[in-house]
Amino acid sequence: MKINVDKINEVIETLDRALEAMALEEDQHRESLEETDPMYAQSARNLLHYNAFRRFDLRSTQKRLKNIGLTRFANAEGHIKASVVNTRYILSKLLEQEGIIPHKSGLSIKKGKRLLNSHTKSLLGNRSKGRRVRIMVTQPTAAAYDRQLVYNMVQNGMNCARVNCAHDNAEVWKGIIDNVRETAEELGREVQIAMDLAGPKIRTGRIVPGPKIRKFSPEKDHFGRVVNPARVVLVPEEDGIVEPQFLPVPADLLDGIRMGDKLQFTDSRDKKRKLIVVEVEDDAVITHCYKTAYISTGTLLRCSNRKLEDIPVGELPAVERSILLKEGDVLRVVNEDIEGRPALLDEAGNVTEPAVVACQHSRVFKRVKAGEKVLFDDGKIEGVIENATDTHFEVKIIRAKERGSRLKAEKGINFPNTDLGISGLTPKDREDLKFVAQHADIVNFSFVNSPEDVQDLYSELEQLQALNKLNVILKIETGRAFDNLTEILLEAMKAKHLGVMIARGDLAVETGWDSIGRVQEEILALCGAAHIPVVWATQVLEKLAKTGLPSRSEITDATTSLKAECVMLNKGPYIIQAISLLHTILSDMEAFHEKKEAMLPKMQKL
Repeated sequence: MKINVDKINEVIETLDRALEAMALEEDQHRESLEETDPMYAQSARNLLHYNAFRRFDLRSTQKRLKNIGLTRFANAEGHIKASVVNTRYILSKLLEQEGIIPHKSGLSIKKGKRLLNSHTKSLLGNRSKGRRVRIMVTQPTAAAYDRQLVYNMVQNGMNCARVNCAHDNAEVWKGIIDNVRETAEELGREVQIAMDLAGPKIRTGRIVPGPKIRKFSPEKDHFGRVVNPARVVLVPEEDGIVEPQFLPVPADLLDGIRMGDKLQFTDSRDKKRKLIVVEVEDDAVITHCYKTAYISTGTLLRCSNRKLEDIPVGELPAVERSILLKEGDVLRVVNEDIEGRPALLDEAGNVTEPAVVACQHSRVFKRVKAGEKVLFDDGKIEGVIENATDTHFEVKIIRAKERGSRLKAEKGINFPNTDLGISGLTPKDREDLKFVAQHADIVNFSFVNSPEDVQDLYSELEQLQALNKLNVILKIETGRAFDNLTEILLEAMKAKHLGVMIARGDLAVETGWDSIGRVQEEILALCGAAHIPVVWATQVLEKLAKTGLPSRSEITDATTSLKAECVMLNKGPYIIQAISLLHTILSDMEAFHEKKEAMLPKMQKL
């Protein structure tokens, strides 16, 4: 092999400068390292080494190393100093020089991998057989009442159940957790419970509700013939359960219904309809309806085959309404707790008052300025602030679907150009944390932006006597969090059992669609350097979970998630199929990938 001595010497000089920078970085953070939990002592030091190493532009060095068949440091973040020292030693031997003895270089390559595996197990529990990457699944409200649904999730490969404190209440959360714990024990599986604190996410306020009505439609074939009747379940209104197929009715009247009863009614369109009772249970009556019906609160059900007191339908939830926004429209965002509404029009269809929606965070109004960008609903709608006061600001919509996009209540609002000064635990988070500390294994800390936010969480956990008992996952979902990630991790490593979630939804909106690819790779690298397990989250197999059919790009994304230690799926009607497919993809593809490294098993034909 022909050796270019000058070029190799240049590489050695670059590596020497990198090693000097590592030593300086470690010295400058000596006090912080002394406060690090012993579990992360070597990891924190390696993170600092990697941080120093990445301040260099190493592309030409990487190319030269590649040309002589040596490491390019592309996957060396978990053991960066050892890799640099080993490479320098080999180069010095090529030039017949004395080099630093590799075994004195600190954290070894093998030890770095072991640390990540150990930290992952302490955070997320044991891996599934034949699969390194864990699967986390967001739990729907139905998981509190439908034990079979939870059973199917665990059976198909769920390793961690995620409960979001932004939705439902403590009673529902407890129901979900009990079902998960009992099912895991029954199946002999280990399933962790992770609970998300809602955090200070800025959302749209209430919108004027629609009518309290439910639509039931039978399934028909192409000829319009009924294949399956609509299933309508009558339940006691005292239970407060309002699943889509349920109709609440007085409990005493429910007890009088028998098999075969025919309950006639007039629906909200004045159409005559009928429910046929096909099954009677202790706390529910199953009926079938063979024609489409719109049933509203107060509708009377009359038994036509025998004498029975009329049964009134109880309180139904209002239909969720939305505001249709098109490019060029103006939306007024107000600093008061009112119900949002669409724009008001005159008889000619001209706008007399713009659409209005409330914002749930009052501090926003003191920070925003004209000309700044606003994004709604994970970036689906984009606008620019035209004017702003302490009481409201008006947004001109500059991007929406061709026929308009619908903005609903409780949807996220992002201000990527604005420093809102909002982070840390909210009063609701502090209250919810009491429940989380008592019932969960992991707390997912939303919208962490700085080391001070971590201190705030740890202080609260200490008061609850849960520090180092409740595992912590930091959700990285803002540009500030990404910029401060090294400092955030160093602060977080003062306690045990830590993870990071790449919350790609808000993160993409905050950092820009053109930057999210680079940002998620850098987060993976920094967490790899700190031996911190990563959760790959947001829209993984989302189309499959919602519609039953995945897109091709979703499959590729699921394969890419092998770079992480855990993948999160969101809820949907086809979530069981999504879990099953993800389990198969991760299990099959692990032969070809170990974290970011490509593996080379023997090539086989299909």
